[in-house]
Amino acid sequence: MTVTAVTTSSVLDLDADVLVIGVATGKDGPIPLGGTEELDTALGGRLATVLADLGATGKAGDLVRFATLGTLRIPTVLAVGVGAPPSQLPATGPSPAGTSAAGADAAAADGGIDHETLRRAAGAAVRALAGTTRVATTLALVAGSPGPARLRAVAEGSLLGAYAFREFRTTSADDHRPPVSEITFVVDSASRAAADDAVRRAGVVADSVALVRDLVNTPPGHLPPAAFAEIAARRAGEVGVTVDVLDEQALADGEFGGILGVGQGSANTPRLVRLEWRPAGSPATGGPALTLVGKGITFDSGGLSLKPPTAMEWMKADMAGAASVLATLVAAARLNLPVHLAGWLPLAENMPSGGAIRPGDVLALRGGTRVEVLNTDAEGRLVLGDALARAAEDSPALIVDVATLTGAQIVALGQRTAGVMGRGGAVDQVVDAARDSGEAVWPMPLPPELRKVLDSTVADLANVAGGGGRDGGMLVGAHFLSTFVPEDIPWAHIDIAGPSWNGGEPYGHTPRGGTGAIVRTLLQLAENVAGNQRPEVR
Repeated sequence: MTVTAVTTSSVLDLDADVLVIGVATGKDGPIPLGGTEELDTALGGRLATVLADLGATGKAGDLVRFATLGTLRIPTVLAVGVGAPPSQLPATGPSPAGTSAAGADAAAADGGIDHETLRRAAGAAVRALAGTTRVATTLALVAGSPGPARLRAVAEGSLLGAYAFREFRTTSADDHRPPVSEITFVVDSASRAAADDAVRRAGVVADSVALVRDLVNTPPGHLPPAAFAEIAARRAGEVGVTVDVLDEQALADGEFGGILGVGQGSANTPRLVRLEWRPAGSPATGGPALTLVGKGITFDSGGLSLKPPTAMEWMKADMAGAASVLATLVAAARLNLPVHLAGWLPLAENMPSGGAIRPGDVLALRGGTRVEVLNTDAEGRLVLGDALARAAEDSPALIVDVATLTGAQIVALGQRTAGVMGRGGAVDQVVDAARDSGEAVWPMPLPPELRKVLDSTVADLANVAGGGGRDGGMLVGAHFLSTFVPEDIPWAHIDIAGPSWNGGEPYGHTPRGGTGAIVRTLLQLAENVAGNQRPEVR
């Protein structure tokens, strides 16, 4: 675990192994940003020249390291680029929720600096310093006195960059060095009073993202549905979240035909986990203000509609939606958010066997809807259908489901941008939360004509388009899910198939493997629903 601290001390007096500073691009070379004045003085006013001589560009994510040669107690400086200097950053970003739009509105009121850019810069710097023990950073000062939002962004990025999944490693190779263990954030005296709370909150967010990353990175043989449910019960119970776990008998009694159908091909039986956070003083009756539902396929072989081998290599990530919901409820409880929340985790393993569901089978989902299964690899919508139907029975004010649902999401929006669909104003709420948190989402339509492709000749609807049609696959998947949410309940569906997993090189604060994407958005959504009240962190 990475330890954090806040200080107003001069950088000349700091005791650390590395000092991280911010650098921007300029017409005549790199521009050292706020918080570097004393360092520049110690170097005889040559900081910009030193950076230029070392090839620093100031471009976002650019890293340059140099020795201080006794000018500071800290022996080494790492300069990380943030792109254009604050005065050149746009006052507004791409609409509606691009990666830089998150900080755009806040940036205009916070020195013109984009918070997600800072978050990524901090993450890139700390990630590059793996193997280093103590790091100090002035990144919160890049545009003058930092407000809590900017400091929180820098702290989040730093802590997210200090992530490593080492559970199954027996060696420490050079490319798998331990993460930074201590980070000190340098602020000015005007920011000191609010700094500790901002950093603590960043720690809660980072812990929650790390929980998702850990669960996604865990080998599927170590995380069958029952084990996932046990972890959920333990982690939620530790912070006062109520937990109810339905085993296969309870699922049968409750007529959860989708979850049971998907899980029947596996030796590992399915589960349905219900989480509830009801803060002290909340009404004893009434539905949740926000219900989150997360797809929890602990491994997806495709069932009898078997995936090709390479497509299975990262299918341990198919439970990222459920992990995100768990992490959000845990974080909400730790932050003591004054909002009634519920979470549903339908957990199953989709495997081929003599007992597996077959293309052409009909399943009866919760509430009685009959679904013809044309493709067993479209299993996530079956377990979500059950969970959404059950969640709606509690009359929540808003339902948001999160799922690694379709490869079509990756085709449409790529690996880093989630698709959001829904109705009743819920999409706007998710987009606003993503903008506030710095995550990339994009609203997508639900063209009514696409619903017809789910018509079945033998049941109420099919789980995929008849005849194998692939047009608008992400949107068709959302149409299927909408069937299980009553029209009078605002609902949004977030497809995180691409963003949940990074199969390439690390970037910014994002490691290779499980990313923990969308947790920040879901937690921000819960805060927004709570009216942005901020009680003390527990």
